[in-house]
This record gives sequence, structure tokens and C-alpha cells, in this order.
Amino acid sequence: MTLVDTRTPEPKRLIPGATGDWEVVIGMEVHAQVTSESKLFSGASTAFGAAPNANVSLVDAAMPGMLPVINEECVRQAIRTGLGLKAQINLKSVFDRKNYFYPDLPQGYQISQFKQPIVGEGKITVSVGPDKKGEFEDIEIGIERLHLEQDAGKSMHDQHPTMSYVDLNRSGVALMEIVSKPDMRSSDEAKAYLTKLRTIVRYLGTCDGNMDEGSMRADVNVSVRRPGEAFGTRCEIKNVNSIRFVGQAIEYEARRQIAILEDGGKIDQETRLFDANKGETRSMRSKEEAHDYRYFPDPDLLPLEFDQAYVDALAADLTELPDDKKVRFVEKLGLSAYDASILVSEKAIADYFEQVTAGRDGKLAANWVINDLLGALNKAGKGIEETPVSPAQLGAVLDLIREGTISGKIAKDLFEIVWNEGGDPREIVEKRGMKQVTDTGAIEKAVDEIIAANRDKVEQAKAKPTLAGWFVGQVMKATGGKANPQAVNDLVKAKLGIE
Repeated sequence: MTLVDTRTPEPKRLIPGATGDWEVVIGMEVHAQVTSESKLFSGASTAFGAAPNANVSLVDAAMPGMLPVINEECVRQAIRTGLGLKAQINLKSVFDRKNYFYPDLPQGYQISQFKQPIVGEGKITVSVGPDKKGEFEDIEIGIERLHLEQDAGKSMHDQHPTMSYVDLNRSGVALMEIVSKPDMRSSDEAKAYLTKLRTIVRYLGTCDGNMDEGSMRADVNVSVRRPGEAFGTRCEIKNVNSIRFVGQAIEYEARRQIAILEDGGKIDQETRLFDANKGETRSMRSKEEAHDYRYFPDPDLLPLEFDQAYVDALAADLTELPDDKKVRFVEKLGLSAYDASILVSEKAIADYFEQVTAGRDGKLAANWVINDLLGALNKAGKGIEETPVSPAQLGAVLDLIREGTISGKIAKDLFEIVWNEGGDPREIVEKRGMKQVTDTGAIEKAVDEIIAANRDKVEQAKAKPTLAGWFVGQVMKATGGKANPQAVNDLVKAKLGIE
């Protein structure tokens, strides 16, 4: 297949070298473990964290005479992922044997898909930024294919001084290999792509996206070239297990290749590993080509076929995806694109926000969820699933603000109490006397006292009306933040004779 470059080189993405500018070209092959209770061709468990070799069937161990049987749930999940990637779903696909030897590959081959995958071309739109102006740029990254395959086992080299151990728990686990087109031109684009891909599969529930557990990992293909030239020789960085490491690996590898080329050398097509401790890539082996694997259709498996009605039924039951949810938040709730992007970044955050904003002002709810709740969670090192403030509790705080029962400042104090102690916000306000003071007589008395004690500032405020804010602040301080801010502001201006 001939890959066509559709992107025009942009100066802001070029990497300066000693002899001129260079452009980095990036493609990615992401292995996403399918969410399924059993493996692709056997009934063995896929549970993470089991004792070594506890989740191994006779099929996984490649015992003689054992035949693979396709797991329909894995097929469903692959189709649903393809739909989420706006990709072509192929009603007929074929499983092939990919032949190579590893100690943790009992069969001596991997059952995969080659020429006829279950999912064809698709696309993902990513937002890169913000830039110095605070703006984001939307970029479309093409998907070449998605195919199903079985995972290999795991070799462990640190358990014994002279021997390596093999754990086959992962052997036969279903993977979706999602192959992008070489459309990325910076480490930021690559990180945005992987982040978006992980968000999509998590929304769909087709992969948990836990890179630290190995259920999602990326092979990153990197090459460099002069702007406008043909694609250069690529190197594949294997099994990168974090989005941050993907960015670091690309930055290092691009500069390594540029240095070689500027010294008059040539790039060897090879597979490399990323050393996170040193922040550098190192050679692993020469890069294999497709013919090295001697692909041929697996004789134990018939072609996989289903009809369009099967696909349509899965499409009808698909959850709302992040891009669609973002558009709805912007158009229906009046949120900024930036705020909407934060809220849809994780399905759990979006679900929380939608519970809070039900029947309430979307912008106010977004402000509290993003700045107060997510800020507190980030500070505490917690995820949204661990929040001590439920959507109902935060919603009650917003209701109290809207009703005028409490001021914005009191609301901040109330949020802290609920965060640390829990409880019903309304009951807390009642029991602790946190209600906002709306009695204009009491507020006027406080305003008069502040003005009387600061006569020197009165004339200054009349000459410079913005100084009225100082008086407002002093009154709020004197009333413990309980005075209605708008009433205070109006009375201060009236007393000072300021329009």
C-alpha cells in the first residue's frame, strides 16, 4: 500500500538543525486490550493481577489438538471501536498466522489479521494547544486499520540470576491493533492522538486504557526529512506505556536521526526501545517486514462474517462520544470550547458534570466542577471516582447560591466543609449560621461604619471610582462574607455618590 502525504509542512512544527530545518513524521500502532472476561480464542480469564500462569487454558498453552474458537464479545467490541473511529466496518475478515519465535509465544505463531482486517480506514480529530494566544488547532489523524489479534505471554528476566521465567496469563488475550496513518508532525500531536484514542475506547468501554497495567501500549514510528521531501527511513519505538513517555521518545529519536543525517550518515530501519530512566531510545533489533512473518490464513478458523444489520444494531446502541458531547456542551449549555474539552476528557468527569448541571446553569456548574472540584482532586492526588463531594452535594451548593441563601465566598467555605466532613449542604448552612445577610438595614449600618472610619479614602474614591471596590471588600470582611455582595456594592456607590 502506498501512503500519501496530505499535510503541508508548517514552520511552527519544524525542528531546527545545524544545516537547516527538519520535519518529523510520526505514525502509531496502538495495542488496546479488549474489554472481555475471556480471551480471544479460549475461555480463560483475562483478570489482571492473577498469579503467574493461573489464567491459562490448553489452547493458550498450545497443547496438541487444541483448536481456537472465536469469542463473539471481542468481535462486538472491535466493531464498536471501529464505529467510534468513524471507520469502515468490513463484513468479512480473515484471521492469519503471523509466524515468529519467542519463548512466550507457545504456538510459534500469533493469530492476527493481515490483508483483510475487521475494520478499515477511519479518522480521529485532535485538538493541539493552547498556543501563546490561548488558541487550539484541530487536526485530523487518519486511521489505516484496526485488526484483532491475540497477545503473547510475558518473559520475566529478573526473577532468577541465571534463568528467565515465562508467564502465559496474557497469552491469547484479545488485542485491537489500531494503526494510524503517518499524519502526525510533532510530539504534541502524537500525545494528543493517543490521549484522544484512549478517551474514545474508555467512553465505549472497549478497553480500560490502563497503560500502567499494559492494557494499552503504543509502538511509535518516527522518521525525519527535509520539508517537502519524501518519507524518510523510519524507526519503530516498541511498547511505550505512557503518553508522557511517547512525547519524550519522539523528541529524543527525532534529534538522534537528525544528528546522524547531518553528519552524513544514514538511518537504519530498526526496532528500538525507550529507556524512561535515561530519556533515550536504544537499538533492539533490525525491523522485520511483512514477508518475514510468512503470513497465511489460519486453517483452523473460517473467515469471520456478519451482516450490516449486526453492525447497525451495535451502532444504534453506541454511547455519545466525546466530540459529540463537546459540541452539545458548547451549543446547548453555552460553554467555551476549552471548558467543554476538559469536561469530556474523561467519561466519568462528563457524567459527574451532567448530574450537577441538570436543571442548573451550565456555565456556573462547569466553573465549579473544573476549578473547585477538579482542582481539589488534583491537589489531593485523587481521580473523579474518588471524589468525597457527590454531584448531589455540589448541586445543592449551586442551588443555595442561585437562591441567594449564600454568597460566592460562603459557598467556597461550604465546599471545603463538605469536602472534609461530608453532610447535607443545606443542613450545614442552617446549623452553622452561614446564610447570606440580605437585610439592607444591617448592610447599610456596616457600610456607614466603614465609610466613617476611612474618611481619607472617601475623597480618593470620588476622584477614582474604582476605589469603591476597596470599601466593598472591607464591608464583606466586616460581615464575615455573609453580606449580599450586590447589595453592598449598590449601597457603597450610593453613599459615595458614585455612578
